[in-house]
Amino acid sequence: MAYTWPILVNMRSPREDFEAANKRLTAQDIVAPEPTAADDMATVPIPARTAVTTFDAASKRERLEVKPPLIRFMRRTITNGFGIWSKASCMVVRRLGWYPRVEPYVGYGTGDYSRLICRTVYAPEHSQSGALSRGIRGMLAIPASRTHVQASIDGVPLNTVQVGVSEVYDKVDRSRDLGGEYAISDSSGYLDLVAEHRLSPGIHRVTYSVNRRKPVGANLYTIPASAKVGIISDVDDTIMITQAPVIWKAAWNLLFLDPKKKASVPGMSVLFARIADLFPDAPFFYLSTSPWNVESSIRHFITDHGFPEGPLLLRDLDPRPKTFVPSGPQHKLEFAEQLMADFPDMKFILVGDDGQKDPTTYATIARRYPGRVLAIAIRQLSPKETPGLASVAGLTSTQPMPVTDVPVFTGTTGSNILKTMLPYLKAHM
Repeated sequence: MAYTWPILVNMRSPREDFEAANKRLTAQDIVAPEPTAADDMATVPIPARTAVTTFDAASKRERLEVKPPLIRFMRRTITNGFGIWSKASCMVVRRLGWYPRVEPYVGYGTGDYSRLICRTVYAPEHSQSGALSRGIRGMLAIPASRTHVQASIDGVPLNTVQVGVSEVYDKVDRSRDLGGEYAISDSSGYLDLVAEHRLSPGIHRVTYSVNRRKPVGANLYTIPASAKVGIISDVDDTIMITQAPVIWKAAWNLLFLDPKKKASVPGMSVLFARIADLFPDAPFFYLSTSPWNVESSIRHFITDHGFPEGPLLLRDLDPRPKTFVPSGPQHKLEFAEQLMADFPDMKFILVGDDGQKDPTTYATIARRYPGRVLAIAIRQLSPKETPGLASVAGLTSTQPMPVTDVPVFTGTTGSNILKTMLPYLKAHM
């Protein structure tokens, strides 16, 4: 019998969802398992629910049915073509003996709940998750849809709970020998869960298991309640030079450039380090329109160039039947709104660049959430980083600065921004 995941239409806070989840768990008589010889004490499974993000639900303006007929036709053609390619490629790699593997992504959460994201893809037997590779290899990854995944936090298993109008519980599949409840990845292999679990502030470990593979893990950053300031930063041309406005250069840097040769924007790691010194509890969220396929490359870049580690919130570029591919600004707006809801008492510093639409996107966030944005930092691109005749003439073709009541600090390097932004932040601690 097939089991389906419900779509949550009304966005509720995680706390409200978990109150409903706990009632359902109680009604289902879920109790702690009997301790074994290997256990010092019994553990109660952690209730978890699927989250609705741009993976499977876009805003009304982004949905396919509101687009003009020609656009609908073109997008449906692309989506159907992608579906055919996906099915054909799955058949080929299965014949080659490949089977599902989990690509774990860094999670985040509060003391009450955690956000966990991973993806299941087909891979050869001896392949490794999270290995540093060129972007093109990640972009050609073949999703392993509808794969059973078991997850745990610090060794405590997750018990999948569906919350919504239609609640369906997956039965334990004994044939897979996972030893507990499992979650199922979506049609593109993504699994986005919110788990209820009281954790101490700091870094915890999330482990994912699939059949025939060794468990793989990722860090889970639990944000302390005392953290009153958070940083949301773009990646491309904000901390990492990609020349995103110039399409062919961006494609080369993203797909073919040796990851070890990616260059950092001068002074930005110093700026971030000074902000981290100023706000020791502040979490850093890297919100980018780059695809999840290159997550490992960006993750290694952040570590190698001395930026504060933190969750990456990237974009799914696989076309979906109802939403196609979320636009860059819409992706950033929706994830920023999610962070605003996850941390209602936190103010944010927004960091981006003027090469695409960060200024207008951040101004929109500031207007929608008055009093929640502490400052905006915009890195200004040089003429060489801009497309077309503008670069030849020594001019820039970038976005105008945001019109907002929130102070905006600009500069071509992190050092330029640091000189004016740091005194303001010190005065408003």
